[in-house]
Amino acid sequence: MCIPGQAEGGALQATAQLKEAVKDPLIIPALCDVLRGAQDMQIRQFAAVLLRRRLTKHWKLIPKEQQENLKSLLLEAIQREPEHKVRYALAQLTAVILRNEKLEHWPQFIQFVLQTSRSAVPEHRQVGLLVLKCALDLSAELFKTHFPDLIKMFHHTLNDLQNPPVLFYTLQSLTSVVPEMASNEINLLRSLIAKILTAIRHLIQSNEVQACEAMEVFDELMEGEVSVVVHHLAEIIPFCLELAVNTSLSDNLRVKALSCLSFLIKLKSKSILKQKLLTPILSALFPIMCVEPPPGQMDPEDQEDESEILEEETEVQTPKHFAVQVIDMLALHLPPEKLFPQLTPLMEPCLLSSNPYQRKAGLMCLGVLSEGCAEHIRSKHLKSMLKVVCEALSNESQVVRNAALFALGQFSQNLQPDISEYSDSVLPLLLGYISQVDPSHTAHLTKAYYALENFVENLANGAEKLLLPYFSSVMESLKVHLVQTGEEGKHIQIQCLETLGVLVRNLGKDAFLPLAEDCCLLGLGLCDRMDDPDMRRCAYSLFAALSGIMEDSISVHLEKMTTLMLLSLKSKEGIVVHYSENRTFMLFEDEADEDDVIQDAEEEEEDPDIEGFSVENSYIEEKEDACLALGEIAYNASSSFFPYLDSCFKEMSKHIESPYTGVRKAAYDALGQLVRSMNNVCKKNPSEANTAALLCLLSLLIPPCLHGALHDKERAVVMSILDTLNHLLKEVKELCIREPSQLENLCTVIQAVLQCKTLCQDPDADDEDEQQAEMDSMLIEYAGEGIPLIAAAVGGATFAPYFAGFLPLLLNKVKPICSPAEKSFAVGTLAESVVAIGPATVQFVQQILPAFITGVRDEDNEVRSNSVFGLGVLAEHGGDIIQQQYPKLLSILSSIISCEKNARVMDNVCGAVSRMVLSHPNGVPLEQVFPVMLRSMPLKEDFEENTTVFKCIAFLYENFTSQVITQLAEIARIFGHCLGTKEIQPDTENCLILLLRDIAQKFPQDFHNALKSVPAEAASKLSAVLGPA
Repeated sequence: MCIPGQAEGGALQATAQLKEAVKDPLIIPALCDVLRGAQDMQIRQFAAVLLRRRLTKHWKLIPKEQQENLKSLLLEAIQREPEHKVRYALAQLTAVILRNEKLEHWPQFIQFVLQTSRSAVPEHRQVGLLVLKCALDLSAELFKTHFPDLIKMFHHTLNDLQNPPVLFYTLQSLTSVVPEMASNEINLLRSLIAKILTAIRHLIQSNEVQACEAMEVFDELMEGEVSVVVHHLAEIIPFCLELAVNTSLSDNLRVKALSCLSFLIKLKSKSILKQKLLTPILSALFPIMCVEPPPGQMDPEDQEDESEILEEETEVQTPKHFAVQVIDMLALHLPPEKLFPQLTPLMEPCLLSSNPYQRKAGLMCLGVLSEGCAEHIRSKHLKSMLKVVCEALSNESQVVRNAALFALGQFSQNLQPDISEYSDSVLPLLLGYISQVDPSHTAHLTKAYYALENFVENLANGAEKLLLPYFSSVMESLKVHLVQTGEEGKHIQIQCLETLGVLVRNLGKDAFLPLAEDCCLLGLGLCDRMDDPDMRRCAYSLFAALSGIMEDSISVHLEKMTTLMLLSLKSKEGIVVHYSENRTFMLFEDEADEDDVIQDAEEEEEDPDIEGFSVENSYIEEKEDACLALGEIAYNASSSFFPYLDSCFKEMSKHIESPYTGVRKAAYDALGQLVRSMNNVCKKNPSEANTAALLCLLSLLIPPCLHGALHDKERAVVMSILDTLNHLLKEVKELCIREPSQLENLCTVIQAVLQCKTLCQDPDADDEDEQQAEMDSMLIEYAGEGIPLIAAAVGGATFAPYFAGFLPLLLNKVKPICSPAEKSFAVGTLAESVVAIGPATVQFVQQILPAFITGVRDEDNEVRSNSVFGLGVLAEHGGDIIQQQYPKLLSILSSIISCEKNARVMDNVCGAVSRMVLSHPNGVPLEQVFPVMLRSMPLKEDFEENTTVFKCIAFLYENFTSQVITQLAEIARIFGHCLGTKEIQPDTENCLILLLRDIAQKFPQDFHNALKSVPAEAASKLSAVLGPA
């Protein structure tokens, strides 16, 4: 046997001989002899590795007697083996055999572990725990019946404080056991926490790397058994803080401690407040955030040389960066009114400090607060905080300016729409700042463009007007970096490309159509020239934005664009394989396949040398953006995309099974857009072939959507699925539900979401996570949105039996104990459903009406507004049953008018009265009600109701003319306000003009008098529309 590391020629020859030798059945006893007798440590290790590889798949093929001999040999050999590397290889071999044999066929294994763990010889205790650790790594579920014995053993071995390997293997074993433990065994863990902390403290003194790895046990406890941890927060959090502030420890260990702290904040924020742990947490974090780099050095993100800038994943592996992330987690999970009083006394001195690194800490803190505390900042602190950030942009220190750009970017992303009110001062400041920065300072410019991108991307209406004066200079600045070809400017180039995409979306066709072709060529050229996933990702987003401007004219580039994106989706770049310590490399890779002699029922085992896989984030994001871009381009390009639709649909369908949440979400979104694109093709070019293609795509997409909604673990993915289904129902309508089974299945999914019975809605989840609760609420809203859409697609009569099943679930959410959001959702969904169901609503009036009547008296504005709208549509569609209730409804609406302060509620009162008049005018005392309604007009917020109220006025003019002529002055005032504005739809405006002309012709004197009573501007507007008919 050749010792690994011999001369290359000898090693190659030995490897070739081994490949032949391992096929010989006698190789196993030969290798066992080597394990017993070889003097060289490397040879013993290699023999153990070869045996493991051989037995992983072929254990059941060797004779029973040989199996028993090998099991005995291993337990003896590992106990007398003096070398750690050989022990480790033997322990891995033992684990492979145990996985094949199971404990019931090898009881000596567990006896060996329990006995050696109590041996008087320290090395024997190490061996016992190492063997157990390797076995648990491979298959912890085998030990379930022995968990109580193992926990008892861990209590004992965690006291072995002078034996660091025993502590390490014990903690690793515990990390493997925790996820497999049953709920009735959890109490066994509680008394271990104090011992775990003590053990890690001792491990730190001997081996920080092992101590860091051992802390994974907290991740498992927090992930699955947080109830165990919560009783020990007062011990665990100070322990984490103690490690985090200790500058003599490695960055990795300190970051691990901060990571544990962050996880605890996410899971148990209320307990942290209750146990008064917030103050010590903040007091520890700020000194870490304020630390200065060594003399002559800078933090990675402040360096000007792009080649020295660390990637984001590496950046966060410093205590300084992770401490900022802990502040972010506090902001996300603690109420602002609890966080700010304790945070502000630490943050304000930093913001006022002359020390650039303290000032930076304060600005970074402001930036991350803007997400979790957005509403609090918008309502109480936006002006003052924005002033601090903007002033910091002119600081002499680049460190401070960089932090200010980060904070401004975060503000722009998280504090909309309120921050848009300051755009006339912030945007010129930012654009002026960019124009002053030396183009060679690419790292700094990257941050400036990041801030600009976020500000523009989230800008409210008016972005075009604000940006246009700077458009030329910004484009020139971007062009400088986009056209350069050197590798050294890659980071700024990627950021500029991303900013360009955002500008395209916000400035629109007028600004960018002349440049669209050049932008396409630029993006395609960069993809050809630079092999970088981030560059491709930004290029794909740019192409998607351009498709909204170019529409069909993007067709000349579609072949190249789709080819690039499909390659990204198919690519396996970025996959990192993690190998075990005793990897055997290529020895068995071309070994003849012997699976044909193994029983068919036996599953092929995983490669024991591979411990896991990971994919670099940038490659995951590339796939995500490729999906989203393909979907958007397909929808915008419509018929031009048809030749590429099939290949794109097939490839994207594979990604709904991706292990990555963002990719699955993007795939569902994009597949929905591809189907909607095909629907547009059918509308433009109706034919049997196109309809058949559309139906085929629907049959391929809807079943996996329904399955994913029920079985995907991530709320974000399920929301994407429901949103996709809703868009399809809205646009494709009845073709989505051609068969009764499809209608049944769709309603079953929505019902499951409303009842919180899908996999992603864990009923046992901790209710402390407000973000999770908000996502649950959004999930239910997405599901509820589908109810009226299905009704509209299949018709009220067909849908009525299914609505009867939804009705109790919706009514259950209007009870007094429900939150305003729940009540608003429920009454809104009920109202929209009434509209969609139409006349078939009659059978549900008596159940729905009380919910609306209760809702109009609610304290919440939105609940009242939705309930009033509901009363109106119920009057419109409720037939004789609701008409009998008119006196009661009019009394309710009258009382609202007399005291309501909210404009949207008042607008909906006008809409409700109008619907009552249109449906049953004889049930309304017009001479009393109509003048009151007019005095509440024009509408102030809910302009959609203008269509209904003006339809009512036209109806009254036609059928009760005197009512309109008597109120002509009021009507002229209202018409004079609305005409020529975006408050009314074009067809409504045309109807009003025709109505005015008819009145002016038939009642000239009344009309003249009405004109004299309105303001001059309104009179002029009204006169202008009275041209020739």
